[in-house]
This record gives sequence, structure tokens and C-alpha cells, in this order.
Amino acid sequence: MNDPSSQAYKKARRQYLKTTRNRDPNIDKAWTPFRAAEKHFKARFPPPDFAKVLDLATLDASRAPEVAAGIWAGKSDAVETRAFVTKSGIKGYAFPSMPGLILLPGLLSPEKQRELIRWSLVEHSRQPNETNLDIHYRLPSEGIWNAYVRDGSAIVHPRPIEADTEYIKQNPGPRKLIDNIPADTTNFECLSNVSKPLAPPSSTIQPATCSDLLPRLRWANIGWFYHWGTKQYDFSKGKIPVHDTIRKICKDAVQSVDWKEIFSSTNFDWGPNGPDWMDWQENYEPDAGIVNFYQTNDTLMAHVDRSEICATSPLVSISLGHAAVFLIGGLTRETEPIPILLRSGDVVIMSGPACRRAYHGVPRILENTLPPHMADVVDDPEWSTYKNYMDSTRININVRQVFPKDFDPVF
Repeated sequence: MNDPSSQAYKKARRQYLKTTRNRDPNIDKAWTPFRAAEKHFKARFPPPDFAKVLDLATLDASRAPEVAAGIWAGKSDAVETRAFVTKSGIKGYAFPSMPGLILLPGLLSPEKQRELIRWSLVEHSRQPNETNLDIHYRLPSEGIWNAYVRDGSAIVHPRPIEADTEYIKQNPGPRKLIDNIPADTTNFECLSNVSKPLAPPSSTIQPATCSDLLPRLRWANIGWFYHWGTKQYDFSKGKIPVHDTIRKICKDAVQSVDWKEIFSSTNFDWGPNGPDWMDWQENYEPDAGIVNFYQTNDTLMAHVDRSEICATSPLVSISLGHAAVFLIGGLTRETEPIPILLRSGDVVIMSGPACRRAYHGVPRILENTLPPHMADVVDDPEWSTYKNYMDSTRININVRQVFPKDFDPVF
């Protein structure tokens, strides 16, 4: 696509000229800085410029084959960072313009990355963990991945609308975005008591094969159940324990950072109970989250995490498979976001009052960036099935802590 002489480039240029022929030339003047960045990286033509995208993998000689394998690469100095050595001896990066944002590039080994991909598909995307497909289909109890591997042609039937079940009311017209109230200790009880009816199954959806449904898998819940209709947790459903492997990765990542170096010189408003970073080494406990399954044409638009009662404790995000552009801005969309190229095995920590409530999103999954260690593995013949799926997929595992220290929720 970056080669002007290629057929792909010429095709994209023709499509661009066709679709923009009648476009208002001043349309971009109404965009916020965050929206402008999203548009820039989503664009198929002209190909986005990565000169201002932070790409710390370019500093690591061991990741040179991974960088070279894809056509996309940023710059190691595109964004101001401060390198530090974690307590576990690996290199991490802090961001002076966004205190609380930590990047641990290449934290997970290729073997651990493949293990987490297997876990995401085989163990986690099944009952009792909810997925987006459960809303509309009666999925096999073994989960869509295991059913696909057993028999990809097997038919999965739609979930019927049940007369005695309360569903979210669907108003006619375009779907409206939900602007949820930020949760905290003062409104927790009120938000918990808000009715959280089920999302209605589609009345027009048709039976589908496991092979057809697998690419439509978008998310699988972790821990406390999340209610998408209100963008709040549904604590009435209880909590499924976070898997030991995921819990350990998150806790180890958080405990490896010297948080005094990150926050001691800041003067943020941490809320009525004051700063809590001093307690993360001992008391950080990830108990909710999501596994996101992105196809290469998917995006995650700008949003703010407002559902956790604790708005400052770390959120740990793990990237697997294809690389992606991650944008993080400020408390409004008017702040120009920092663009970071996240690659497989990278771990991001978002923490503190400025970072955890900052707008962030993923405007682009970068095609053709699957790292070489995701190719067929000689000593693992079963991996080829996973490799075929990952050829068009990025998996993101992100986990956070819902309640602050010493807060006793009453359900």
C-alpha cells in the first residue's frame, strides 16, 4: 500500500478520489484533535504517516525481524519518554506528559504470548464467561472456538426472544451512544440499584456455522460482569475469579514499577481518600476486565473508562497478535492524543487520576504485522489452527481493579 507503483496503492487512490469527490473541503475543521487523529490513522488512502508514532520495538535488536516483517514502523523518539529499569530488571518507559502511563515493551515472551492466545480462545471464551455472541446465539457450552475446532460446519441457532424476560428497550432510529455517570464510592449504591435488563436477541438473525461465527467473536468478559446497556457493572451476577495466569501477569507488572518515581512529584486530585499508589505493591487486585478480539478492519473509538469505583488503580493491557495504533489523550477530546504503536507482547499500564480517566482508543489494527513467532511452530503441530485465526486478528486482554482499598461494597 505504501508503494505508489503497486496495484493496491492505485486502487486505493481511485477509491479515495471517488468517495471524496463531493466531500465538504472544510469538514475536518469541526473535528476535535482526537477525532482528527482517529481519522488520520483509519485512512486507507493516503496511507497514514507514522513519523510521529512512538514505536519502541525499533530499539530492541531481538525484535528486528518482527518490525521488518510488517510494513508499518514508527520512531523510538516520536514521543517524549523516560526509560527506567523495573524491579524485575526489564526496561520500562514512563510518559512525562501523561503521568501514570507505563509501557513495558516486549514484556511477554513468544511462548507466553501463544499460551495466552490459547487461553483466550480455548479456556476463556466459553461459559460461564459472557461473550458478545451469547446475546444472539445459543452457543455450545464448550465455547465457539472449541466447537469450531471440533466441527466448523456445525450449525449454531439463534437465541429466541422470551416473552417473560425483561429486555432493554430499543428505540427506533440510529443507536445512541451511552454517556454513563462516572462511578465512585458516593454513588455506588445508586448505580448498583439501576435496572440492568438483558440486551434483546436479534429478531432477524439466522442460524450460522461455527466457522461463520468465529470471526464475529468480539469480546469475552473477565471477573465482575459488565452491563453494556448501562456501561456499569452488574454486581447481582457475582464475580468469576480472574485466571491465575492473567492475575499473576497483571500483579507482577504493577509490582515491578517504582510508583514513587512516577507520582511523588505530581499534585493530582486523587479524591477524598488521597493518593493510593503507595498501596499498589501490596493491595492491587485485578478483578474485572475483558478479552477483546479485533479483526484487522476493526476499531475502538475514543472513550473513557468510568465504570470502576476506583478511578485511579492500574488497568493492565496486554497486546497479542497484530500490531495496533493506540491513542491516549486527556480528559476531553480537545487534547491531542499520544500515538503509540503496540506490538504483540507489549504491556501497557494506565494508572492515576489523569491517565485512568483519559480518552483513549484504537483507530487502526495494522494488517500484515503478525510477528514471525506466530507463524507455524515446528514443535507444535496444533498451532497451525491458531495461526490461521491470528492471521487476521489482534487480541487484547485488559484487566482492572473495581473497588478501592478498604471499601466494603454492600450488594
